[in-house]
Amino acid sequence: MAEHKWNDTHKPDAQVDVLAFGRAWAILGLFMFFMIAAGGAWVNWGGGDPTGPPTDSGQKRELLKVSSSRSIADQYDVIVVGTDPEGITAAVSAARNGLKTLLVDGRNRDVLGGLFTLGWLNTIDMNYAPEKTALVAGARDVLNKGLFSEWFAKIEGDSFDVVTAANAFYNMVEKEKNIDLLMQAASIKPLMGTPSAGGTTPITGITVTDSNGATRTIAAKAVIDATQDADIATLAGVPYTYGREDIGDKQSKMAVTLVFRIKNVTPDVWKSIKDRLNGDEDPNTGANEVSAWGYGGMYQYKEVDKGRVKMRGLNIGRQNDNSALINALQIFGIDGADPTSREQAVAIGRAELPHVVDYMKQLYPEFANIELDDTAPEPYVRETRHIIGEYRMSILDVLENRDQWDRIAFGSYPVDIQRTSPNDSGAVVCAPEQYAVAFRSLVPLKVDGLLVVGRAASYDTLPAGSARVVPVGMAEGQAAGAAAKLAIDRDMTFRQLSASKEAIAALQDTLNVQGMALKPFSAKPQPFMQHKEYAGLQTAVTLALAYGCYSNDFMLDTASNAQRFVNLTSGARRIKPAAFAGDPSAAVKGMTTPDKQPLTLTQAEYTLALAVGLKPSSPA
Repeated sequence: MAEHKWNDTHKPDAQVDVLAFGRAWAILGLFMFFMIAAGGAWVNWGGGDPTGPPTDSGQKRELLKVSSSRSIADQYDVIVVGTDPEGITAAVSAARNGLKTLLVDGRNRDVLGGLFTLGWLNTIDMNYAPEKTALVAGARDVLNKGLFSEWFAKIEGDSFDVVTAANAFYNMVEKEKNIDLLMQAASIKPLMGTPSAGGTTPITGITVTDSNGATRTIAAKAVIDATQDADIATLAGVPYTYGREDIGDKQSKMAVTLVFRIKNVTPDVWKSIKDRLNGDEDPNTGANEVSAWGYGGMYQYKEVDKGRVKMRGLNIGRQNDNSALINALQIFGIDGADPTSREQAVAIGRAELPHVVDYMKQLYPEFANIELDDTAPEPYVRETRHIIGEYRMSILDVLENRDQWDRIAFGSYPVDIQRTSPNDSGAVVCAPEQYAVAFRSLVPLKVDGLLVVGRAASYDTLPAGSARVVPVGMAEGQAAGAAAKLAIDRDMTFRQLSASKEAIAALQDTLNVQGMALKPFSAKPQPFMQHKEYAGLQTAVTLALAYGCYSNDFMLDTASNAQRFVNLTSGARRIKPAAFAGDPSAAVKGMTTPDKQPLTLTQAEYTLALAVGLKPSSPA
């Protein structure tokens, strides 16, 4: 999941050098090498008012007790693994389509909702349609709708009380007679069948070990992996990339966050927060009755655990008991797919946060009486595995607002890449209007009978900066549940279904009847797509060498300088170290202010020649 509204809009120096980079590369005869090196209706569906009920700050609600079903069968139509929001919508969708469904948890949880309710990420990264609705002046409609809107109508707003959210999820599951619930499984492994002649292996169910060590096998016609890290798909042999591996940086991934709770956030304190942020001239700050985003002064916080943590602006989500949850502390060097490493992230965060809260109290008068109350039971992990499916979403799909013939969800959230290290600033690659998620992106290679929904679906790392947000994953979950029904009824594999335009059309019709909004769309080309150097920009954006931020301004006609071009070629070196064996930084050696020296074509040639390991003469 990405971040709510506030982010550092820093543009890496390299982004304005696309034109010079492309021309210098062509002159050296290396551009082509670079390119090659880098290719049916039913009742009880919501669709409701997405605004939700207003906050009732000061009132504490009772958390409903979640229990496993009294008996678990030996066979189901569908097994959904993972109790995050994506898994809940997958299970509810399958059940409402008439399939006997098992929803199983393997994270030792006692509530439903995962990242939202145990990671305490209570501010939603909303996906809105580009056009404004005629019903409410200035408002935009929510994309996808369906089960997300049904759940959203039960909570407080774009930030929510985690008890409200958990109870809403449980109510949705509990009322479905076709769902059995199995909580706190100690181990879940895929049950695999006989490999086919075509080289794929079917998944036929799961093997579950309970807390007492007892193991049982549960068969299924289809399995939906809704775990945060594609755990079942990985064990089944589905190929994947890890972190930023697809752009040549496997060791790098976005920071992990430990959300924390502060108390004594009275209505008067909240009013002071709103007054400050809504009166700030920075367009990236603001607040409403339940959400606040801003406080850029927190970037100046001097961390105690240097090298492991950094602070960013505060994303604050209000609770119903005069407390608030804050997403802001970024933790580095964590492998989010490793339980031991996740525990380390929690320990690091808990040690740092008392100092963070002290700094908040010193810097901002409205926080003078707040206290650190607690930290989330689970860390917020942004990025681990990206499976490889029948279709892999690219950053160009998002950049160009592309539709897909097999659309099963839409996204529009900015491509928000959080810091990957303490020395990184993070970036917003672009801000799409609307793009489609292909059903093929849920269908993994090498394994049949399996769909993967959520942040680990088949996306490249850059588009995942947008598509990883939970509302998109919830739409994917709803689509997966409906697809399971269609595949079972037609005796098709998911792979066969993904290749059939007629079957996909039937799936889309079903989803539209069941509350989603999956109509074809066509977006007007963005201004940068009309630029004469757009081909070069496509390459640079794909390789994470150019960012347009929230305004989609890639500054293609802005003058560059010598230092920026060094930064650009250094980025290329990170991606392909064998091709860039030299040191481009030597190109500005001896310059007193390389960031103020205009970039000439001769200087660009010299920098690039050094980067690829040549020994050219220094330009005069």
